This record gives sequence, C-alpha cells and structure tokens, in this order.
Amino acid sequence: MPLSRPTGQISEAAWTSGFREMTEPLKGAVGCLGVAVFFAMTIGIISWQALEQSPEEWVLRGRSSGMLWERRRGALLLRALPTGRKVVVIMVGGVPAAEPPPPRDSCWHDGGQFCYAWEEDAELRLSLEPPPAPGTECFSVHWTPLRPDVMLKDCFSMANISWYGGASVHSQRWPLNSAKSHAQPFVSGDFSKNPAGYGPVVERYFLASTGVTVTVAPDVPLFVSLESERHFCLGTPVERAMTSLSYLLCVSPDVAAAHRHVGSQLAGPARTLPNMALLGSPIWRYYGPAGSAAKIKRGLRALARRLKRHRLQEGILALGEHCTATLAAADHVLVEQRRRRDSARAWDPSLISPLRLSITLSPYASIASPLFLRSLQDGEAASYWLSLQPRYGGCSVPLLTTWRGQLCARLNVTSEAALTWYLARARGLRQALGAAYVVFEGAEGNAFLEQAVPPPAELVGDQYIGALAAALATLGNGTVISAGARSSHLPLFIQMSPLRSDWSHAGLKGVIPSVLHYSLLGYNFLIPDAVGGSLAGDAPGDPELYVRWLQIVTFLPTMTFSMPPWLCCDAWVLNLTWQCIRRHRDFVVPLIIKYSEEWLRLGYPIFRPVWWLSPTDPTAFTIEDEFLIGDEVLVAPITEKGQTWRDIYLPGEGHLWMDTNTAHIFDGGTTLRNYSASLAEVPVFIKTS
Repeated sequence: MPLSRPTGQISEAAWTSGFREMTEPLKGAVGCLGVAVFFAMTIGIISWQALEQSPEEWVLRGRSSGMLWERRRGALLLRALPTGRKVVVIMVGGVPAAEPPPPRDSCWHDGGQFCYAWEEDAELRLSLEPPPAPGTECFSVHWTPLRPDVMLKDCFSMANISWYGGASVHSQRWPLNSAKSHAQPFVSGDFSKNPAGYGPVVERYFLASTGVTVTVAPDVPLFVSLESERHFCLGTPVERAMTSLSYLLCVSPDVAAAHRHVGSQLAGPARTLPNMALLGSPIWRYYGPAGSAAKIKRGLRALARRLKRHRLQEGILALGEHCTATLAAADHVLVEQRRRRDSARAWDPSLISPLRLSITLSPYASIASPLFLRSLQDGEAASYWLSLQPRYGGCSVPLLTTWRGQLCARLNVTSEAALTWYLARARGLRQALGAAYVVFEGAEGNAFLEQAVPPPAELVGDQYIGALAAALATLGNGTVISAGARSSHLPLFIQMSPLRSDWSHAGLKGVIPSVLHYSLLGYNFLIPDAVGGSLAGDAPGDPELYVRWLQIVTFLPTMTFSMPPWLCCDAWVLNLTWQCIRRHRDFVVPLIIKYSEEWLRLGYPIFRPVWWLSPTDPTAFTIEDEFLIGDEVLVAPITEKGQTWRDIYLPGEGHLWMDTNTAHIFDGGTTLRNYSASLAEVPVFIKTS
C-alpha cells in the first residue's frame, strides 16, 4: 500500500528554526531574487505605459479639425477630421520639447481653449475662433514668454507641403519652398539695397497646399526666416524682451477654398479699381538724352515720331525720376513762367500726342537739392522729413538714408503738413507737365530699421507704405506705386521690381512666379518690368529672350518697354511686337476687365495658379511657368533658352481646353508632353466646357 504523507501545515516554530539554519549564501540568493523581481515589474510597468501612451495627444478638437501635441519632436500638429489627415506640422522653439503639455490644461473648463505653461519658459494658449466661411475652421495660437531671455519661434514644415504668399523675394519662386532668407524683420525692402531681404510686396499671410492659412496681425512684432525645402519660421524680435507671438491658423478642404475663404478677404470689402484705361496702353520708357530739359524735350519728340512711324503711336512715354526733375526744373520756375505767360520754354504735351506722358517722383530729397535746403531755411525740416528725436532735449535731426546713390531725407508721412505739401507739389508737377500718370518709387522699406534705430510707434513695420499709399490714392486712380502692404484695396497700380536681362529666376523665369505672388496677395493691377529686363544680365540684347519676354507680358495688365524692338532685333520682331500689342488690347484687356469685377465682389485673384482649378492634384502645386487668367484662359510660355517645346499641364479634370493656335481640344487634368511652341508662338488654351 502506498505510504501516507503528513498533510498538516509546518508549524511556525519549525519554519523559523529552518530559516535560521539557512546558510548565508542561500539568504543572499533569495534577496537578489527579490530585487530582480522588483526591477522586472518596474520595467514591465514602464514598458507597458510607453506602449500604451500615444506619441500624439489631442489638445484641442474642433468639428472638422484638431490640434495635437507630438511628444517626440515637441511639435503642434493640425489634423483634418474625420480622416485624420495631417495638414500642418509646427516645430515649437523656445520651450523644452521633451515636456508634453497634456494633461496639465489650465483652462480645461473651457472646451474651446487649451492652455499650458512650461514653467519659467513660456505659456501657450490655443483657442477655437469663429470661422470666416462654412467648411473652414480656425485656431488662434498665442505664445507668451515667461522670462526675458526666451525667444519664441514656430517653424512650419515644408515636408510634402507647398507654401505660398508672405513676402516677395529676390529671384522669386513659386511655391516659396526653395527660397532662402535669414531671420529678419518682416517688412518690405528694396532689393537694390538688400538682395537678401524681403521685397516691395509683403503681406502677413501664408497659404499651404494642404488648405491651411497662417495670418499674423499687423501689430505683432514679427521676424520671418525661410529655410529652403525645410520650413519657414515666425519668431519674435531678438532685441525686444518679453514679446508675445500670436497668429491665426485656418484649415479648409483644399488650397483654393482656403484662399477664397481667408486670403481673398485680406483687403476687406472696400476694394476700388484703378484707372483701367492704362491697361490697353503700352508703356515706353524714355532713355534718351537727359542732360538738360531741352535735350529731354527733343528726345521725347524723336521717340514719339519713331513710334508713330512704326504704327505704335498709342501708349505712354514714361519719364524716370531724374528726367522728371530736370524737365520740371523745380516747380516754382514753371509757375513763374506761367505767370509771365511765357510758353516758349514750357513743356507742351501736344508735341507727343496721341502718346501721353507719365512722370516719376519719390518720397526722397537729396540733402543737396533746393527742395531740402529750402525746408531747412524755412524751419520745416523736422516736420517734412523723417527725423531722429533727441533723448535729452534739443532739436530733432533728419534721418538720412541713401536713394539712387545719393544721401537723402525721406518724407514724413506721419505729418499732415508734410503730406499736404507733398501732394500739392505732385499735383502741380502733373499739371505743369501735362502728365496722365504719376509713378511713385521708393515707397518700400523702413528707414529706421535700415539705420538700426527703433522706429516711432506710428511707423513700426510697414506702416510707412500704408500711410503713403492712402495719401497717394487721393491723387486719383492714375497713380502708380512701387510697394504694397495692406494696400491692395486702393485704386493704385503697382510697379513690379526690375529684373535682370537673362533667363534665370532673377530674370525671365521670375516673371510668372512674381505675377502669381502679387496677384495672390491682392495686387492684380501690376506693371511688370520692361520686356527683356531692365537690369544688366547675361543676355543683353538677346532677340530670343526679348521675344519670349514679350510673349509673357502680352497676357499681363500692361506691356512695358525700355528697349524698342527696332534697336534690339530684326524687322520680324518689330512686326511681332505690333501683333502682341493688338492681341493684348483686343483679347487680354477685356478678360482682365471681366475678372476685375469678380475681384471687386469676391476678392479672387485675376492671375491664378493652375491649382485654382485642380486644388487637390499634387502635380499642380509646383508649376511655376503657367498661369490662368480667371478660370478660362491658360498661358504656358517658353522660359528656357533655345527650347521650342515644353510639357503643359492642363488643370481641371472634366474640363476641355482648346489650343488657340491649332484649335485642337484636350482634356483637363492631363499633361501634354513635348508640346511644340516655335519662337513665334506662345501656347494659349481656352476652356471650352
């Protein structure tokens, strides 16, 4: 039979005595085992938490989109709902990336806000804002530094996203992903003074191909940098401690909807048209003898006769600033001549009829000019010109800067007396010279920042342009200005930056990206640089460059020439110029007038990128050598030297496009490979459905 074993429990005394009899090595082994078990459990719990914890955490959720915090990079994400599509990534600077905001939300009681403070660094506040239109959702982002040495910086990723808008840059690109600019004040500038700076047209508005817009209020001190193919960054000025950074993020279904809902409303509803009669008038810049008023008059008459001889007798003869000043010979002299009724030496506009005259002025005065010296004698310098205010009493001193190679003072646009005097002088010169149009150059830039001097509160950022543009608009709708910032609603033409006479993005290749940029920001009534470029380049007097440039400007608001075709090219180019001017007048101008009415009502750009009709096609996001006029005409010129063919993207799946040269019909949403375009042709398509 089997042996029976006792089944009772071990007595406490026996257990204790047994444990005491354990050897020391055995005790150590048991202790190590306990420690190992403890660490294993701890590591298991941590690993379980790491696996369970998402790398992204929702911080604020709306109806159609939401903001998340990405722990790994320390970034804010904006995702569209319900798909979860990532539409923007914002790398956050100025706070510890490793510290995640959730769950310490200090305004959790408000479902429309999220607040979090990085101790001793910065505070973040996100808020849902009222949408500008159905289908669009907006979030305000507000950063507040908690220490004087904290510099805030938010960088918007360019990975798989194309960005547009912002500021014009040297060698303009479309989109701006390949542009590069170091962190600097986000104000307009003059490329001739600072090629690495921002250009004459600046708006605090950025648009992403994913349907996201970023807008920054005018009163927010702002630095912007463009880091090619990586990201662009919004930041606070280094020299201003405890400065907040805030902006508005909006997300729409696609890029075209985003611009219609947000970007098109930048200028507000009160938009006004300039003098549309300028559209059909080619502009001929005068570059003849300029040594005296008599030589300029003879040169103008000679140019007018030559234009008439070549059947180009309609248009504008444009005088530069130097010739304007020389011909005027100081406005008080002309006034005296009129008082004595001495018309023999006065300028007679009928000498160039039917051509009309435009003159050029600027808000600068050379310190050696009679104009400036007279203001000093009259004791008006402090009010007429931008001045530095002394710290400890005494007289203010005019702030001197350079313009056209001369040391100059700049008009004080904050003084009502100065503006009244300046506008009266402009009206007097226009009347005395019989000018139909007045061009104002030199509006861009902040003279105080150029001198590293803090500007007064009323001239912070680009307020100089705004004040000057508003004043110039009172001269009438025949006024042209060289810069724009929150002024696209005014009845002003805007003169684009000069380009190099070559095939690069600083020359011909930069024309279409610049046009798309200006028009996207609301500046549709633009005057492009002269055919062939006006700055010295690698291909001066190149007939092929001249023809390809001519073909592009034919489809823009105005056609400008600095070198007449008979000086650069063969007779056939002169004949082509005449044909292009007729095509511009008969075909393009009516189109622009038609879509200018739409701009008045809705704020939509007149010159549109191809993604306007294909807002979800990634192919359309990077095309920079085609453009639309409204929704019905596509222009696809040649911009490569020696090329007589190109690939052409036809936007708008489901639409039909007709080639105006061959009458062939093609489907939208397709690409025509190696499409022929001889030197005398420019591919133009009309939407037929």
